[in-house]
Amino acid sequence: MTADDKVSRLLDDLASIAQDAAHVVSLGEEAYLADDPQGRLLRNAGERIVIKVSTVVERLPQAFKDAHPEVEWLKIQRMRNLIAHHYDKVQADFVWATLRGRIPELTRQVKDS
Repeated sequence: MTADDKVSRLLDDLASIAQDAAHVVSLGEEAYLADDPQGRLLRNAGERIVIKVSTVVERLPQAFKDAHPEVEWLKIQRMRNLIAHHYDKVQADFVWATLRGRIPELTRQVKDS
């Protein structure tokens, strides 16, 4: 597999994950933040989506990242670390904003690569 093939596969994965984020967002912020089992399930899904985005980003070649300095690569990794290691400090509204805005923005930024 060439480096271009790897990047293409990873960007396809990112697009698929972004579709999952869009689905969660389509269910609405009220449902996402609800203090009930469905809300908890949606928040868990949202956190998992953020972790998956970070995993894809981590696997992208450094040359690709260097070619996209507009992307906040370090912030993506930091958010993943917060969710994975400090779950008790995760703010649901911040993850919601990431699902709603930052993930679609990331996919737009790297789409035509």
